Amino acid sequence: MPALAPPVTGERDALRQFLAYQQAAFVAVAHGLTDDQARSTPTVSALSIGGLLRHVTGMQRSWMQRVAAAPEAPAPDERPFEQRAAEYQNEYVMTADETLADLLGRYRAQNDAALRLVDTADLDAAVPVPRDAPWFPRDVDAWSVRWVFLHVISELARHAGHADIIRESIDGATMYELIAAAEGMEPTPWLQPWRGDTTDA
Repeated sequence: MPALAPPVTGERDALRQFLAYQQAAFVAVAHGLTDDQARSTPTVSALSIGGLLRHVTGMQRSWMQRVAAAPEAPAPDERPFEQRAAEYQNEYVMTADETLADLLGRYRAQNDAALRLVDTADLDAAVPVPRDAPWFPRDVDAWSVRWVFLHVISELARHAGHADIIRESIDGATMYELIAAAEGMEPTPWLQPWRGDTTDA
């Protein structure tokens, strides 16, 4: 759970290290939360930490299916668009019967799968642009696997920023103090690890 990505030795290593770095942000931002806190929506947004974990797990799964199938497209989803769209919207919601531990377990498993692919996939292989959603470009036939990994990294970073704001709205915790707590770092004049609720101390 690094505060910074490590030095890199080449393109593939850079993709792997920055992917792992952005993946780790979601583990840090969830550190110390209860299930109810992970499910809460403390800002004007409907997003929660748990909902974001569900989304970035599904987002990585979808893109890695495309990477694994390249240069072919994965098998099409034949369900009606309305059904697929509803499933996509529900991806942002932590349900009442889910626990944060369950979500983190699925997230970590998907992270591992993505890291295995970044180690082995042909970065130049073509990834056909899907035509089943209105936000995909119509004037591009294919991306490269390289592009997909960069896109996934940028998506993780964007949603990690959302998660930072939500977490700070829940209990005031910020990223570096959460990393320090999760890593067991000693307090310094610069940084005090997050300690949770200290009102009874």
